[in-house]
Amino acid sequence: MPVPVLVNLAANLYSSPYLVHVVVTLFVISIIRAYAQGRSTNRERDLHGRTILLTGAFTSLGSTVLEALANRGAHIIALTHIPIESPEVTLIVEALRERTKNESIFVEQCDVLDIKSTRDFCTKFLTGKDHRLDAIVFAHEYEHVGPYFASKEEKAACEEIRSATSDSTFLIITLLLPNLLVAPAERDIRIVSIINPFYAAAVPHFPQPPPVEGSQFLREGYYALRTVVLMRHLQRVLDALPQAPPPNPDAASAAAASNKTQKSNIVSVSVSPGFSRHDTVAPLLRAKLSTRESSFIGFVAYILLLPLLHIFTKTPSHAVQSVLHALFLPTPFKFASMPANQESKDLVDARPSEEVLKPGALYADCSVVSLDLRDRAQLPESDDKKGEPSQAKLIDDGEYGGEALGRFIWESFEENLKAREKNATSNVPQAPADKKDD
Repeated sequence: MPVPVLVNLAANLYSSPYLVHVVVTLFVISIIRAYAQGRSTNRERDLHGRTILLTGAFTSLGSTVLEALANRGAHIIALTHIPIESPEVTLIVEALRERTKNESIFVEQCDVLDIKSTRDFCTKFLTGKDHRLDAIVFAHEYEHVGPYFASKEEKAACEEIRSATSDSTFLIITLLLPNLLVAPAERDIRIVSIINPFYAAAVPHFPQPPPVEGSQFLREGYYALRTVVLMRHLQRVLDALPQAPPPNPDAASAAAASNKTQKSNIVSVSVSPGFSRHDTVAPLLRAKLSTRESSFIGFVAYILLLPLLHIFTKTPSHAVQSVLHALFLPTPFKFASMPANQESKDLVDARPSEEVLKPGALYADCSVVSLDLRDRAQLPESDDKKGEPSQAKLIDDGEYGGEALGRFIWESFEENLKAREKNATSNVPQAPADKKDD
């Protein structure tokens, strides 16, 4: 039955005077959709034997990253706020293990909205037997928080969630960083923070926070841009720290330790995957039925907009490409550790340059994004902030606002975290614990 119908339709379409218009329209739509999906990474990497910590592992993008890493043989520690004994988690993990033929997929419970839960996980990991980490991927900040039309109470709750998720990124970094610093000097370690695509909206007035009652896009962009500046400043801190001497001065690690482009074997970058249907648009329209903020009207609107969303927004498989690009690209440290006894220096210089991961950079569509954050307003200095970033002599490279803006953002994270810990110890109820339900 379908075959005669298709043949009849094709015959009528072929004889139709609108055939050219239909073909041209479909061609233009295909071009627009291909452009909207963005670039795909042309790199590949074998991840067998490498341990990767992944937060937000059971969000739409996080599960896609989880599957991509599992397919390449990585040993994965996936964090979720959902109890690990729940059928939802168990079924997903078992299905992934069966599909990817990778048994090294493990789940740990860690609610990034709860500072105690986050600290407990880090303590458990650091006191365990295996401390190895080759990469940390923060995927919990990518998903959009809050609907487009929200009440004052909803905006306040969404603001608390954004603040808590952002602070948890900083907390995990600071707690696990000592473990990363004592890793062998020849190990290639990466810290990748995935941010939402609204960071550009906050550039004009950054670092001044927009009003809580204002645009949701500005609030989302503000926290995303804070993470970008934090990751760049983290790279400055890492490169300023003294490096331990290699065990063998003649080994390749000696060249890596003396590399002037990147002193540290740890690379921190930010990645913006772009606009995703499920992680960006659905929360805006209240179309995620698994959350308390969902509504039937928003779900219907999302269904009606699907034809347009299919063209102009990314699928998770396309959104994940920039994340994989940041994990697969070789680092300057990797090139410095390569032995140079096979070719002469002239031949090496004559070879075409290969793309390498830029430490501290922001990546979008598999490319480095430049942000002009110079000439910001005079930043207030904290008298009681004499932490690690201030003690080390940091080179002001001017990127993403330079060292002054990076230090200001770092100290603001410390102050927020100190206030949050004080509230936790005082048994003050934390609003986000009741709001998170994804």
